[in-house]
Amino acid sequence: MKKNLITSVLMTIATTILLGIIYPLIVTGIAQVLFPKQANGQLIHQDGKIVGSSIIGQGFSGSAYFHSRPSAAGNGYDAANSNGSQLGPTNQKLIDRVKGDVATAQADHPGAEVPIDLVTASASGIDPHITPAAAEFQLSRIAKERGTSVDRLRALVAKHTEGRQLGFLGEPRVNVLELNLELDQQFPISKQARVQ
Repeated sequence: MKKNLITSVLMTIATTILLGIIYPLIVTGIAQVLFPKQANGQLIHQDGKIVGSSIIGQGFSGSAYFHSRPSAAGNGYDAANSNGSQLGPTNQKLIDRVKGDVATAQADHPGAEVPIDLVTASASGIDPHITPAAAEFQLSRIAKERGTSVDRLRALVAKHTEGRQLGFLGEPRVNVLELNLELDQQFPISKQARVQ
């Protein structure tokens, strides 16, 4: 019995050191060498400051910006509380919220069909992407606010549209943060309008 106890304790110590310290350090080291951007959260820097991550969504509410998908994560876009809404399709609270979001989106496009991703949250609640259709839907509002043409904005959206991964996984998508950052560079607006 004593021999088995000693063997168990030594095995626990050995596997803890091997699998709890050595293995994670090796994997982290390999990731830092081969995939440093991904290993560090794909952070986006602007003017020497971190403004976000290309893999975590942010909310944009100003009329001069492309809007992200709604978020159900915590109080909205809370990466520490990533989660969908947990409301079923027949839940009245969800139905009322979606109807309100559709009405708000249709203010600039009366009677137009609103892309589903502009009124529904993703499973994570922090999806950084919208569909090209959702970006297209917002072009006229942003063009008016920025004093530019829809065609120029459409070209910007096309530049930021990512295709399917490996050519067949997922759907084409547009990263909202990256698009809005370049939007500010190419078609700047006043600081007062930016705060709204």
